[in-house]
Amino acid sequence: MAVGMSPSLALLFGSSAAVLQLAGALKTAPGLAGLPFDLTLLALALVLPGLVLVVVTRSWEVSPVLALPLAGAGLLWFWLVVAGVWSPSTLVIGQKLPEAVLLGPLMLAAGLVVGAEPAARRGLVGTSLGLGALLGAIIGWGFWSGAALAALADPDQARVQYQLAGIALAGAAGLAAVRAVEARGARRLPWLGLVGALGLAALLPGGRTALVALALGVALAPALRLGLAGRRGAAALWLALCAVAGLGFLAVLLLNPEEAEGLRTLERLTGDAAGLDARRGLWEAALDWAGRAAPFGLGTGGFTLAAGHGERRGLYPHNHALEALAEGGLPGLLFWLMAFGGALLAAGHLARRADPGAVARLAALSLPVGLTVMVSTDLGNRMAWFALGLVLSLGVAARPLPRVRAMPA
Repeated sequence: MAVGMSPSLALLFGSSAAVLQLAGALKTAPGLAGLPFDLTLLALALVLPGLVLVVVTRSWEVSPVLALPLAGAGLLWFWLVVAGVWSPSTLVIGQKLPEAVLLGPLMLAAGLVVGAEPAARRGLVGTSLGLGALLGAIIGWGFWSGAALAALADPDQARVQYQLAGIALAGAAGLAAVRAVEARGARRLPWLGLVGALGLAALLPGGRTALVALALGVALAPALRLGLAGRRGAAALWLALCAVAGLGFLAVLLLNPEEAEGLRTLERLTGDAAGLDARRGLWEAALDWAGRAAPFGLGTGGFTLAAGHGERRGLYPHNHALEALAEGGLPGLLFWLMAFGGALLAAGHLARRADPGAVARLAALSLPVGLTVMVSTDLGNRMAWFALGLVLSLGVAARPLPRVRAMPA
């Protein structure tokens, strides 16, 4: 006999983890921005006890392949603290360092556990899909009714809003695409319709990276599902269909440019070079200061001051690797590569032996965040650490604890 946490509670834990991951997008959406409570704190209050209960009521088996990325993550958190000693920052480091070294390990652990426990993973996937569809409906309603996103009153918040909303849309679209290839016959149509609706919603808020992530997730996650199940021909066909659909969409827009009016993402993708130029400037500055401050870096949170931007956290290098190099020096870059690069290597090794459906769903949820950390967010962003945990969960197996029988008197 087995004893432990009930599947319904594990499901609730997974759902709470999804809300925590997407709380930033939800809190700034119309209709949700005025909630009388902090959605992040509520989700965190549910995740913490759920995490403890799942850990103590399961038997865990961890693959040795995870040793490198887990060691890298731990060393990176430690080095961020050490590098804070010579940082000139007081404001940015006070914001970023606690998020990285206190919330980061918690989010990594939550991702590991929720990705490995089957019931919790179902809760995560189902809630992420539902929240993505909800945000898509809210964005579409705002576009057609003329109502702005709640965050658009502040340009900086608006930028964060469309990035976070885009990540939610991209993850949900990838999950829906996986369901589409798993379904049979006409049952595929609702899922394909949802993919199309989420894709249309992603064209509205302006998140270019999220649109690219959505396209890649819709193409690659189902292909993984099919390929790992031994259906390589079907995987290749799906990729070809996605390519044809993408090219067809571009052809329609080129032939009918008036149809693209109001699609903010496309407008920024095709006509707004300022964002790319700004990022290029930050990348060049990060490399320059990494060389000047070698080998140990500027110190945690020190980049914005060195680059002449003052204590403005939003002007970080917009690339995790460059941020680790500029602020943490060569040790920071090494530990970041061990953690995130090692996770990719581990996932490639583990995916061949894992459940294809689980691999595809975790890829759909992790890919948008993975792309985002290379062009946006800093090392204090909790979403990056949770996504890292989801990837590493491929090397963790959770089983119910055996019931302990009392010895006869």
